[in-house]
Amino acid sequence: MTFKLFINQFIRSKEVKISLFLIMLLGLVSIFIGKKHIVKQNQAINEVTSYQKKHFDRYVAAHNEDLGLLLYYVKFSFIHQSNPLSGFSIGQSDINPSIKRITIKTFEAQKYDTDLTNPMNLQSGNLDLSFVLIYLIPLLIIVMVFNVLSEETESGTWHLVAVQTKSKLSFLCNKLLVRFLFVETLVVMLFLIGALLLSISFSAQLVTLFLLATLYVVFWFSLSFFIALFKKSSGFNVLILLTIWLVILILIPSGINTYVSSKYPIPEALNTAIAQRDGYHTKWETEESPTIKKFYDHYPEFEKYGYPTGGFNWLWYYAMQQMGDDDSKEEQQNLKAKIKLRLEATNKLTSVIPNMYLQRTFNKIAGTSMEEHLTYLEATGDFHEKLRLYFYPRIFENVYADTIDWNQFKPEFYRATSDIKPFKTVLPLILSTLFFILISIPKIRNL
Repeated sequence: MTFKLFINQFIRSKEVKISLFLIMLLGLVSIFIGKKHIVKQNQAINEVTSYQKKHFDRYVAAHNEDLGLLLYYVKFSFIHQSNPLSGFSIGQSDINPSIKRITIKTFEAQKYDTDLTNPMNLQSGNLDLSFVLIYLIPLLIIVMVFNVLSEETESGTWHLVAVQTKSKLSFLCNKLLVRFLFVETLVVMLFLIGALLLSISFSAQLVTLFLLATLYVVFWFSLSFFIALFKKSSGFNVLILLTIWLVILILIPSGINTYVSSKYPIPEALNTAIAQRDGYHTKWETEESPTIKKFYDHYPEFEKYGYPTGGFNWLWYYAMQQMGDDDSKEEQQNLKAKIKLRLEATNKLTSVIPNMYLQRTFNKIAGTSMEEHLTYLEATGDFHEKLRLYFYPRIFENVYADTIDWNQFKPEFYRATSDIKPFKTVLPLILSTLFFILISIPKIRNL
């Protein structure tokens, strides 16, 4: 048979046409959902940028003579600049806020504040392109490949093929190649349309995402072909392949998540919140001098402001706020270490599970992973500390608010830096595919 005949034979199936159309349609929907997500983030950034100046002007006019009171209310924006690739893989960015609006008060109390979001939407998640690639493309491949050999034996044409073709393996490979080209064409089209609609420029990151998607397709073709080589019935093949799909994409991720959560519980999260609250609130009932002394131990450069007496003063108040962070420092470090252990364990376990590895890598490249968010929070902490160091001396010296150039405090942006190495990144998927190719060799010899 010529290659053209293989194509004609393949596209005659209505089931194939319907499957390709549905996946293409869902892929387009996922791209528009990603586009909507990015537009929503950019609108929020624009609103915050235009609002911040008005926000400053209003409070400066109301509390010009009391900078300490003004800074109790005033919020400064620190923004996680979204990567256009996040439209491909939304990841954790729909849960974790990309904009932090913080005061100079205790940072731990503000660190994990999130946006108000409908929990039902969060539970169902987003249909992004990574979901289509990871969950739906394998189903399409199963539909195409489960009967690649069994249909020949069940229809009684396999013996004719054995007589008329020089190589039975070549015959099957041609059938697989036709199916692969259709699926890969679909993937290419989705990437091209996504890059155009999301304004993604050609880059090493985009190429790496495409290579990962292609290798994932090859992995599922090799797995499905391996099952087909057992020469079982079509019903048996599709049942086994769907079971494998369910185990790999649903049961194993759930099991890994349960294992990691139970092995590394994080009571430190509650302990940190309690320590932060106690570190601040208990200071209302203690002498002012010990609180200010601890504050000077942290910032010896401010010791020149002494120990004010005579009732409430902003030095003591912001020293209390600082203690909320300082007194919970040990719990913060324990929480950070436990989260790091969770992430390390998850990364090790998922490196051998193609779908989980692909999702994690997509999120990492798109800047929507949990690791990326934690790095953003650390950068937010540095931003918060910079604000404290600027305003503390001005508060303690009773500077008027209108003497400060508030125009200098524009929203600041955090931009992620990617350290993705293409070959190292795609290697796990290459190894997974080679594994199924190698174990298929004995079956191929029995053809």
